[in-house]
Amino acid sequence: MKKILIANRGEIACRVIKSCQKLGIKTVAVYSSADENALHVEMADEAFHIGPAKASESYLQAHKILEVCQLAHVDAVHPGYGFLSENTEFARLLEQNGIIWIGPSAKSILDMGDKERARSLAVYAGVNVLPGSRRFTLDDHNGLLEAAEVVGFPLLVKASAGGGGIGMRLVESAQNLAQTVESTQQMAARSFGDGTIFMERYVAKARHIEIQVFGFGNGRAIHLYERECSIQRRFQKIIEEAPAPGIPTAIRDDMAAAAVRLTQEQNYLGAGTVEFILDADTFEYFFLEMNTRIQVEHPVTEMTTNTDLVSMQIQLAFGEDLSHITQDSIAQQGHAIEARIYAEDPSRMFLPCPGVINQFQLTTDNPDIRLDTGIRSGDKITAYYDPMIAKLICFGAEREVAIKTLDKSLKEASLEGIKNNISFLINTLNHSEFNEGRSFTGFIDAYKSELI
Repeated sequence: MKKILIANRGEIACRVIKSCQKLGIKTVAVYSSADENALHVEMADEAFHIGPAKASESYLQAHKILEVCQLAHVDAVHPGYGFLSENTEFARLLEQNGIIWIGPSAKSILDMGDKERARSLAVYAGVNVLPGSRRFTLDDHNGLLEAAEVVGFPLLVKASAGGGGIGMRLVESAQNLAQTVESTQQMAARSFGDGTIFMERYVAKARHIEIQVFGFGNGRAIHLYERECSIQRRFQKIIEEAPAPGIPTAIRDDMAAAAVRLTQEQNYLGAGTVEFILDADTFEYFFLEMNTRIQVEHPVTEMTTNTDLVSMQIQLAFGEDLSHITQDSIAQQGHAIEARIYAEDPSRMFLPCPGVINQFQLTTDNPDIRLDTGIRSGDKITAYYDPMIAKLICFGAEREVAIKTLDKSLKEASLEGIKNNISFLINTLNHSEFNEGRSFTGFIDAYKSELI
């Protein structure tokens, strides 16, 4: 029997374990001292301690995870998202030791992980990109202001090695440019080991649209349609849905085709996401980045396309024949919407709120309701990791039905002992502009007084 180690924790580790169980594959969990009694540890067939609570001393320790792989005699590693999921050295380390990496090639990770390199490859594939600058290192600010004026204000200062909304700062005018560049570079150096930044045009009223793609490693690739991810705080998503409301069919088709071209050009292997910024007024779209991993919001795609992206990743990595999965075989039906439930205080700028969850209960006996979580009543949300408690995903034949189902489920949820964002999510779902499908990335800032 095949055996997979999940190099992650929390809800995504539990999610991967579920697909492995469905496929008849044994699983190995790793855990830090803070996660000794975690749900993903309980669910796995085997579990190994890999270090203290700090991620830098446990979940980010590639060699410790490799030692577990060898000790447990695993065939493959699924990295989930975050931590080592887009780490080229980890992918290479596994492959050098005869362990299958369930993800794209190290080259694809490297190419797409460097945001400036990714922009160049997008241009080569004929994909529109926003005006941007060259890269600037920690000790090179020569021509910074001149480059910024060419890009135009307002602009975003972006870490070249960033991702997931981390390492992005908005600059309204030249007055704050140098200070913002310096602080972003320092943060990027600490977070990614690379303080390089570049500048990119900021679209004032933008929608964040992403296309789920899947490549077969031989130049063949398909898309699984789009997701709307515009409801964000601090450039990180809170509510996602599929399909994206109100986008003309021609624009939707163009974005999907562009995403597939970029995927094909790389001979990309497995699941990936090509993200776009869409001007909410003109419907012009521009390449933002490509994430070379499974996304947090992948369930809305699975629910509207009747697929299991994680199982597809695993089957492809093990060399199974997936030639039956073609573009014509992927149909999008109905509407799905996902809300991320966080241990945070929206009234205090979404400040994380660690603590013990005394009670956590959600009704999931409805087949149109899906709960992805790694948390149970009595568990503790620590300050060491992302404070997401769960993802609640609801399906409906139409958008209005999916929203109502999600709204009802959130209102009936029981979450006690810890501050959370459930009321904020409910207020957002019931906002008239959201219900009309008029989401944009500045939505929360624009309607903060009504939502909080």
